[in-house]
Amino acid sequence: MKRRQFIAAGSTVGALGLTGALAGPAAAQAQQFSIATGTTGGVYYPLGGAMGNILSKKVPGWAVTAEATAGSVANMHMIRDGKAQMALTQCDTAYDAIKGLDKFKDKPVESRTLCVVYPNLVHFVTMEGTGINKLSDIKGKRISTSSPVSGSEVMALRIMDELGLKVADIKRERLSPAESTNAMKDGKLDGYFFNGGPPVAAITDLAATQGVKMKLLPNGELVPALNKKYGPVFAESKIKGKSYPGVDADVAVIAIWNILIVPASMKDEQAYTIVKTVWENHPDLLATHKAVTDMTPENQKQANSSVPFHPGAMKFFAEKGIKLS
Repeated sequence: MKRRQFIAAGSTVGALGLTGALAGPAAAQAQQFSIATGTTGGVYYPLGGAMGNILSKKVPGWAVTAEATAGSVANMHMIRDGKAQMALTQCDTAYDAIKGLDKFKDKPVESRTLCVVYPNLVHFVTMEGTGINKLSDIKGKRISTSSPVSGSEVMALRIMDELGLKVADIKRERLSPAESTNAMKDGKLDGYFFNGGPPVAAITDLAATQGVKMKLLPNGELVPALNKKYGPVFAESKIKGKSYPGVDADVAVIAIWNILIVPASMKDEQAYTIVKTVWENHPDLLATHKAVTDMTPENQKQANSSVPFHPGAMKFFAEKGIKLS
């Protein structure tokens, strides 16, 4: 997709906010901006598209487009570089970004949270016949660690490191979930990592393929060690049985909260309008993907977000009587 910058009154303005946002006739003039999402086979892209549609329809003069990206890491880079004005991201990636760690070493991203959306669950997808029955079995196998500069790739490499495995220990591919599913159907891949809110469309596609017996491997036991090494950004959860065709039992996995973030410099009025509009149209988001069932008042906690809440969001939640601490 073509990337767009804010346009107001016929001239390009900064990517961080609306000049005189939401006040008077000028607020109704054409203003275009983008929300960085993820790959088309995941959850971020359709969910970001739904958010864009809601904001475009409900806020006079706004045109918000969802941009397909590689995922969380790329999204934080886009926020930092002024190439997106909103982004969906995993809170572990956001933690690295705001602290200037790992992929963001010496280049921190000044961002703020608008709301906690839903938890990403760490999927490791394989099939019967690959010889992979536990995560350590991936050694020597054809494995996708997910798309480059994605949060899923970061998670995959951290899991491998915790298992004592190096990239050289696998035959590595770096594919999107849709590409991974197609490669597995063609017998060119043994398994892949992807973080998403069940059901992930590409994983459902594989599970529903005739002649395929898909398996999801547990990884939740790694949470304590990962939190000790990378910060308190992971939790234990389950992919519930029957989330995917043929997978009837619960699978214990790592959970990582997803947050909707904006640049720290975004004007309070604009941030307030975004979170208010998205929040009050939650049924439309739920119709797009049931992962946002978890976008509840109870989950709007600083403990679920590695990034401070934006003052505009804090104002909205205070009005709703929702306590963030």
